[in-house]
Amino acid sequence: MILKNYLTLLAIGLIWGSQFIFQEFALVSFSPIWIGATRAVIGAITLIVICKSLGIKGTGNQWVLFSVIGLLEAAIPFVLVPWGQQHLDSSIAAILMGTLPFYVLLLAPIFVKGAKINIANTISVVLGFSGLLVLFYPELSGAGEINLVSSMAIVVAAICFAIALLLLNRVRNEHPLIVARNVLSAASIQLIIIAFITAPFEYQEASTTALFSLLYLGAVCAGIVYYLYMMCIKNAGPVFTSMTNYIVPAVGVFIGALVTNDAIQMNTWIALIVILCALFINQVLSKNERMT
Repeated sequence: MILKNYLTLLAIGLIWGSQFIFQEFALVSFSPIWIGATRAVIGAITLIVICKSLGIKGTGNQWVLFSVIGLLEAAIPFVLVPWGQQHLDSSIAAILMGTLPFYVLLLAPIFVKGAKINIANTISVVLGFSGLLVLFYPELSGAGEINLVSSMAIVVAAICFAIALLLLNRVRNEHPLIVARNVLSAASIQLIIIAFITAPFEYQEASTTALFSLLYLGAVCAGIVYYLYMMCIKNAGPVFTSMTNYIVPAVGVFIGALVTNDAIQMNTWIALIVILCALFINQVLSKNERMT
């Protein structure tokens, strides 16, 4: 089971880490808010088709919970993160989003019955965050003033993510595919409404690359990855799953270096090793605590 958790988390990290390059291609023809809204819609449709083809049906009695999770998981962050990133370096935004596991750890006793702040989770979260600092040290060492309002927008988005992740533990008797489908369906409706209000749609001819990138972002980076995300929460818990926020930036740096043929810096390798150690500690110590 531990190996399965690692492989699932690695798959999530690889998929979400690849989104940055495709997002750049999509931004050539589409606005950020419409990329987010369309991505959610395509993801929801992808999961609906998969559920239909596999004959998986939901109970249909937890839509209020799914709507709240969709709002916190997608709608609010999809607005706050792009807005906050307008006045922040990407490295600062990644560090601020990397605080998400801390919020999951601190808020777990409030939202999850019987949850406690244990040693395994605390050590792994602190170590994983250290890896994130190592990854972006070159950029952080030369950073100037940090916009406080923009930073708070990213932090609020991270807290919303954390609460949504914890609320998923309240979903009962549903297949992970159904959970992913329902959350994305609720979020897509909310995002379409937000998109029409904040950025009225204007038709313009899009490139083939932009259209393919948008399709990939929706079907894979929203649809398929959300199923893996829900499965990881179910099998390994919210704290372990929230540590995707440490893996995704590292994977993004690796993919960016490969695309541009740049050399991968030593600090990137060190950061990756530290992050992997944090994941290992989380699973091993958690298993030992359950056995004692």
